[in-house]
Amino acid sequence: MALASIVVAHGGAHQKPLQVDPNADWATRHMAEEHHIGNFDAPSFFSLHDYDDNGFWDAREILKTYGMEDETAKDVTHEKKAEILREILKLMDTNNNGLVEREEWTAFTQERKGTLPDFGTGPGHHWDMEMEYEIHHWERYHDENTKEEDLIHPEDIEHFRKHDEMEDEAERVAALDRMPIVEQNIPAKFRKE
Repeated sequence: MALASIVVAHGGAHQKPLQVDPNADWATRHMAEEHHIGNFDAPSFFSLHDYDDNGFWDAREILKTYGMEDETAKDVTHEKKAEILREILKLMDTNNNGLVEREEWTAFTQERKGTLPDFGTGPGHHWDMEMEYEIHHWERYHDENTKEEDLIHPEDIEHFRKHDEMEDEAERVAALDRMPIVEQNIPAKFRKE
């Protein structure tokens, strides 16, 4: 039942960002900024970020929650990513298996009253390009009355440039798919000159 409210939280078109205390803990800010959820419990937070729903967070899921798989994190050093992983596991991985299991999360948040640390890397972007644009730009600067000619911010231009690149690549691949033989795929030593 708790997850039903999470699913609904992403349902509406062009929701406005929730106002959150700038001094709130990282998870609270993350949930407000990335998920538009202002009221959540620890089990729901865990389930929402257990991306493959297997009952634990592995290294990829921890880093994804902190936004380290998003293109905005391309300049975050490997050392910083390793620090995030190391610190999270140090806080919660009590059986030292390199995972944060649901029971370990519960012990950390409920029994020890722990909160996720803020590593200074932002709110933890982990959606696709469309959702990130929607959440972090459109909702702040546009609404349902925005016309195409109003989309002049650098973020708008970059977003639509990416769409153009994706369309160009799709057209290129479609053209290759229509070819009976793609000569560029044949190693040079097998080509007739």
